[in-house]
Amino acid sequence: MKFTAALAFAAALSGASAHTIFTQLNGNGVGNGVRDPSYDGPITDVTSNSLACNGDPNPTTATSTVLNVAAGSTAQLTWRHTLTSDSTDVIDPSHKGPVMAYMKKVSSATTDTGVGAGWFKIAEDGLSGGSWGVDRLIAAGGVQTITIPSCIANGQYLLRGELIALHGASSSGGAQFYMECAQINVTGGSGAKTPATVSLPGAYKATDPGILINIYYPVPTTYTAPGPAVFKC
Repeated sequence: MKFTAALAFAAALSGASAHTIFTQLNGNGVGNGVRDPSYDGPITDVTSNSLACNGDPNPTTATSTVLNVAAGSTAQLTWRHTLTSDSTDVIDPSHKGPVMAYMKKVSSATTDTGVGAGWFKIAEDGLSGGSWGVDRLIAAGGVQTITIPSCIANGQYLLRGELIALHGASSSGGAQFYMECAQINVTGGSGAKTPATVSLPGAYKATDPGILINIYYPVPTTYTAPGPAVFKC
C-alpha cells in the first residue's frame, strides 16, 4: 500500500511539466486550423467552459483556417508535449489514461466557442490488454488516428481531440484533461444519421468512475471512459 502511494506521488512529480497539446491535424502545420494554446497545461475542473476547447488558464490562439476533411476518411491528430516538440516527446509515460475524439456540428467553425450542447464522441481508446490509450499514442509517435463518420451531414464542425491523464486521479480534481479543437469542413457525408449529442461541460462528473480512479492499487483490468458511447454509422 505504501509502495503504491509512493509510486503515485512519484509519477505525479515526474509528470509535473510533462503535459501535452493536440498541435495539428493531418499534417497541416502547428496551429493551422487548430486552436492551440501557448501553454501545455491541463484543465482539472469538469464544470469549466474550458473543458470544451481549452482556454483559461491556457488561452488559445484563434485561427481563420477551416480544414476540409472527407466523411469516411481517416484523420490524424498530432499530440506533442509542446508546440515545438518532436515525435519522441509526446507526453510523460506516467500520464496513463484514455485518448478520445468528439465532433460538434456548427454554423461557423471559426467563431463557435464549442461550449454547450451538440457534441458526439467518434473515437475512444481506453484500457486494453493492460495498456492505456496514452501508451499506444506514445508508441505511434503522438499520432492519434481516427475515422470521420461517413453517415454524418456535410458542413462545418469542431473536431475535439482529448486525452485524460489519470496518474493523480485517485482524489477528486486530480484527473488532468487535455483537449484542443480543430476547425473542419466535412464533405461527402451521406447525412443518413443524426448523432445523439451531449454538452461540454456537462457530460462529465468529477465522480465518474473513469475520472475518479486509482490506477495503481488495485491495478484496474477494465475501464469505463467518461462521456457518451462512441457514435456509429
